[in-house]
Amino acid sequence: MMVSEAEYLEYLRAERRGYAWVMQYHGGLTPAEAHRAAAEQNPYEAEDDPYRTLVFHDEAWHWAMQAIHGERYASEHPELAHPSPAYQALT
Repeated sequence: MMVSEAEYLEYLRAERRGYAWVMQYHGGLTPAEAHRAAAEQNPYEAEDDPYRTLVFHDEAWHWAMQAIHGERYASEHPELAHPSPAYQALT
């Protein structure tokens, strides 16, 4: 996915916001911990990094739920398989 720097930064902000929200409301992290976790999960990648946008192929909900509940979260917690309305309201 080729995107401009501005588009990339917007994706990055949105993914970090969503990841932090899930980690706070579903993972029990404080706001500061959730924002740190989001920055670690989605670090800034240089424009020439060939895998720069790879993490964006799944939304933050997926990555956060996987961090909280493990890779089988969708089958073990089917109620979490899809983003909640509160999460979707973030976007």
